[in-house]
Amino acid sequence: MAFQLPFKFAGSSADALSSSRARPSKMMEYDQPLVWVTLLLMLFGMVMVYSASISLPDSPKFAAYKNTYFLTRQAAFISLGLLAGLFVFRVRIATWQRYAPWLFVATLVLLALVFMPVLGYSVNGARRWLDLKFIKLQPSELMKVVAVLYAADYTVRKQEYMHKLTKGFLPMAGAIGLVGLLLLLEPDLGAFGVIVCIAMGILFLGGINAVWFGGIGALLVLIFTAIIALSPFRRARMFAYLDPWQEDNALNKAYQLTHSLIAFGRGEIFGVGLGGSVEKLHYLPEAHTDFLLAVIGEELGLVGVLVVIAMFYWLVKRAFDIGRQAIAIDQTFAGLAAKGIGIWLGVQTFINMGVNLGLLPTKGLTLPLMSYGGTGVVINCVGLAILLRIDYENRVLMRGGRP
Repeated sequence: MAFQLPFKFAGSSADALSSSRARPSKMMEYDQPLVWVTLLLMLFGMVMVYSASISLPDSPKFAAYKNTYFLTRQAAFISLGLLAGLFVFRVRIATWQRYAPWLFVATLVLLALVFMPVLGYSVNGARRWLDLKFIKLQPSELMKVVAVLYAADYTVRKQEYMHKLTKGFLPMAGAIGLVGLLLLLEPDLGAFGVIVCIAMGILFLGGINAVWFGGIGALLVLIFTAIIALSPFRRARMFAYLDPWQEDNALNKAYQLTHSLIAFGRGEIFGVGLGGSVEKLHYLPEAHTDFLLAVIGEELGLVGVLVVIAMFYWLVKRAFDIGRQAIAIDQTFAGLAAKGIGIWLGVQTFINMGVNLGLLPTKGLTLPLMSYGGTGVVINCVGLAILLRIDYENRVLMRGGRP
């Protein structure tokens, strides 16, 4: 993502200042540390995806694949994501704000299309993909970034009603409830949870009444509890999470969790070495997607896991810093969108890591930027490109220019 605009200072400092005022765009730079951390996470993830998937062709399910199948596809996804990011970076934030409601409606339509027999594609009993022949699109991933834009735009438009339940919260609740209904039919409770956190987080940052926010939060806890209690397979998964080492659980519903914990235990401080994981040898299901962190923990140990956590912490913190800066210069939509991107990446990372470490019940959410997956990687790049654009426009405006 080479967006740096080179410039030179010539003559006296007064000349330089005059030149900068005349041509402020010449002074702009993109956020290089943000780009490098993003690239490092994606490249590190690609290496670990290769390590986690190299033995998969030994199993009957993947017998027709080459050892490099997932590596080459992940490299292609990253390349596509970078190209999408280059395009998105060139779109002004005002344009995203203008079309946010329409993007939300369009993505709702895509969520509904997954149930069509011709277009919908099912994996392991979950109907979450659209089969477009050349690519399988997962609308729930697209909805995450669209939810950020829609919630930020909604909060700006309804700013004067944020302290009112009927005009401030209920319309957003209805929109997110419709998204939740479609996601639960797929089913995809994990994506619904992330989207709810995004919407609630942005509404909170936008100034929603604190009493209403607390009450709504409690209501959401009750709703998610009811969803789990009324669903036999989710209820069984929850009980297995509470006692994973019980014999029936360890060989059934808690199978992934127990082998993930074994992987972390084998890794200890410095790991068994890159490529040396035993759990990835058909013991740990979905090692290259949902449980990639467990392979990192086994091969690179506590040190490798802490490095990954530190990079994601920095990424989320930087998103909030950019958002705070945008709000300080009266770019409220941009600021809320930046913080929403931070909430999205932070919540999804926390859930994935919590599942891998046994802190949360098993849920099918990937590790952003790192886990294998086409739509997820591309949409992550799109979200971070929007964040880069927000930072870029902040720099332009603070130097007196026009984005």
